Amino acid sequence: MSLFMYRQTNGIAELTTRIFNVHKDATLEDLFSDFDMVAVMMTVKKIGAPHFTAQDEEVKYVNFANLVLRGFHLSYLHNCETRRGQVLFWSASKVFYEFTDIERQFHKALYTIQKVLDGSGQTHMHCCYNNPPADQWALVSGLPTYVAENGLICNIMNAAEDKLFDFQKEPLDESGWTIKNVLSLPIVNKEKIVGVATFYIRKNGKPFDDMDETLMESLTQFLGWSVLNTDTYDKMNKLENRKDIFQDMVMYHVKCRKDVIQNILNTREVYDKEPDECDEDELDDILVKHKKIHTIFEFHFCDFKFSELDLVKCGIKMYYELSVVDKFHIPRPGAFVHGFNVGQTMFTLLMTGDLKRYYTDLETMAMVTAGLCHDIDHRGTDNPYQMKSGNPLAKLHGSSILERHHLEFGKALLRDEALNIYQNLNGRQHETVIYLMDIAIIATDLALYFKKRTMFQKIVDQSKTYESLDSWTKYMMYETTRKEIVMAMMMTACDLSAIAKPWEIQSGVVRRCRILGQGDLERTVLEQQPIPMMDRNKADELPKLQCGFIDFVCSFVYKEFSLLHSEITPMLERTGRSGTL
Repeated sequence: MSLFMYRQTNGIAELTTRIFNVHKDATLEDLFSDFDMVAVMMTVKKIGAPHFTAQDEEVKYVNFANLVLRGFHLSYLHNCETRRGQVLFWSASKVFYEFTDIERQFHKALYTIQKVLDGSGQTHMHCCYNNPPADQWALVSGLPTYVAENGLICNIMNAAEDKLFDFQKEPLDESGWTIKNVLSLPIVNKEKIVGVATFYIRKNGKPFDDMDETLMESLTQFLGWSVLNTDTYDKMNKLENRKDIFQDMVMYHVKCRKDVIQNILNTREVYDKEPDECDEDELDDILVKHKKIHTIFEFHFCDFKFSELDLVKCGIKMYYELSVVDKFHIPRPGAFVHGFNVGQTMFTLLMTGDLKRYYTDLETMAMVTAGLCHDIDHRGTDNPYQMKSGNPLAKLHGSSILERHHLEFGKALLRDEALNIYQNLNGRQHETVIYLMDIAIIATDLALYFKKRTMFQKIVDQSKTYESLDSWTKYMMYETTRKEIVMAMMMTACDLSAIAKPWEIQSGVVRRCRILGQGDLERTVLEQQPIPMMDRNKADELPKLQCGFIDFVCSFVYKEFSLLHSEITPMLERTGRSGTL
């Protein structure tokens, strides 16, 4: 007799290779107490009789089959529990080996269990930490989103014919494998779904059964608990990075540059020394040159006859008299001037350029404020330098590093009661202006500008299909996404606006630029060759490089804005003249 098993969960029959001999004295009892069909038995060629009888059906073969099924089922359950224990043990060893990165932790655990799935598993996982793109092939089906929203376990046996989800029917990679069956489970931590694990089988085509569901459910529960380890590590790491950044910010705004110190303590001119190389008597001789400085010892001290620099000298004098030397700071105006110019250009685009017609008063206030704050606390180096130098900013912000730092610094200033111009807004208005500042300041990252060029161009082209400016304005006022794209491009136009000003202004801005200083840092500190635009040794190539930048970046944005609103044409005309000088 051969045994032909029917697997209740997925309906896939499996043929055993065992042959059993039935004898007349066998006494067998029922295997299952319910009435579910669990197998189909077939016997052939009854010996000594032309056919099977009703007695054969009721006594001999059914009871024997029950015994065989009981043994087979117990063996199957034993194997499943053994496999489950092995998987959890292997996964535990991987999870507790990796505490720092949730992606690597889950990947190691899931990669370990592939061999358990008959050596034919293709494991794919989606986790909320990864923020995968919306067009990713597995997300397009809608299954991970459905599982994450509803918290249900989904076991799909024939993905190609499924009506609820849209799985890709074509091969997914060069190996030619297609999606046949899918098991998707939520990963839960503290009653919160933090991820979705999705498993695919690609070789033998067998669907997942109920024991696979139990096994993977136990695994995802274990992974959910393990999230606490990496989550705690990530929070501690971010706090450490924030501490380093805040400490750096304090030092940046307290410590004074050596060349600025010479405006107060001109030790190079007098002693041909740096201030830290002079003794207290030498510094005291420089500080006492003001005839009224001795009055710092008087209760009736009057500051009216002192300039700001002389008052700084008085402060240093007091510290030296106390025998405690501390640091002081005179802020550099460079970053502030650039921020003001960007805010002023944004104001001009809105008013003179007539772009205000698309935005509310609240939105325009947020845009001008973003222009003023967009470059605050700049470090004099660009984003790639932050990453190369291992700056804590690069560890805290994965992309648009400096832009996100400017944004956070601006928000920190706006939280100060004396500086918060948004303090009289209601909650919804405050959320709106902060949201728009986020978009506007992050948009000054040129890497994002190149991604939005095409979208902006389509908006400009679409504007030409409307019969009147009023109808186009009504359309744009309610198109939030398009308004945000235009606003982002306005920030780029403002950030580069020096190129669209008269030559005497342009040349003054260029003299303030510090790109060659970054090139020097890359060569001396990082021991790397800077790009030609920042290389002091290739300064003679700068005009050519600048012309290329004007043609490729600046001209496009001003050309498109002049097509959108003719009032902005003067910026394009001056940009063209700059490229030909």
